[in-house]
Amino acid sequence: MHYVDEGPQDGEVVLCVHGNPTWSFYYRRLVQALSCDRRVIAPDHIGCGLSVKPQDWSYRLADHIANLERLVLDLDLRNIHLVVHDWGGAIGTGVAVKHPERFRSISASNTAAFPSKRIPTRIDVCRLPVFGPLAIRGLNAFARAATIMAVEKRERMTTTVRAGYLAPYGNWQDRIATLRFVQDIPLSPKHPSFATLQEIDAGLPRLAHLPVNLYWGERDWCFTPEFRREWQARFPDAQVLAIEDAGHYVLEDAHEEIIPWLTKQLQRAPQA
Repeated sequence: MHYVDEGPQDGEVVLCVHGNPTWSFYYRRLVQALSCDRRVIAPDHIGCGLSVKPQDWSYRLADHIANLERLVLDLDLRNIHLVVHDWGGAIGTGVAVKHPERFRSISASNTAAFPSKRIPTRIDVCRLPVFGPLAIRGLNAFARAATIMAVEKRERMTTTVRAGYLAPYGNWQDRIATLRFVQDIPLSPKHPSFATLQEIDAGLPRLAHLPVNLYWGERDWCFTPEFRREWQARFPDAQVLAIEDAGHYVLEDAHEEIIPWLTKQLQRAPQA
């Protein structure tokens, strides 16, 4: 399991957890900005980024959580500022609800940690048995489309940045997690990961004592503002930065606004 580890080893810990179809590259500007005086860790989930990409692993939510939990425990991370996006919301909070004493704040953007029946058609069709593997693993359609559909400010997605997002997913074998994440979206109780997601949602009250920050790309067609309101229903005192002209890859669209705001929120978090 590959992870970025930048900044002073004895600094406050910021743990950045990515989603699909991104990798730790998504947090590059945040890592650069915060690692001057904090220890910033950004792992790549198994199958993603520079981590190994086994062809016979489960790629279930519970196992992604177990991997991140092992990283936290093996590095003995404490007083963690958790930063999550997309699937990182369920995976990151899945660890936090198990070890709330190790966490100091939660910052979530365009993500969920609770069940929902909402799924965009353009993602749902990628779950079809034949079409999905051909489109996602054969053509890399999911990751390629995201470099267009997940940003509002298209000029930000330069040739170099686009190449960065796509770099780890160059062939059929390397795109296995991109497909498995889509297949693992638990929309009904019959899905193998639905119970895991329910357990995370039920455990969120264990984090009620933590400061929660929500910075949201309001033009996201996947994790819409309705998901932000679901977070606010669970954490009524959350600090909110709603960015009207940003999409799903909110750190691409609005990093200049987000980084100073988030830095200020982390500074306000009470000492453990």
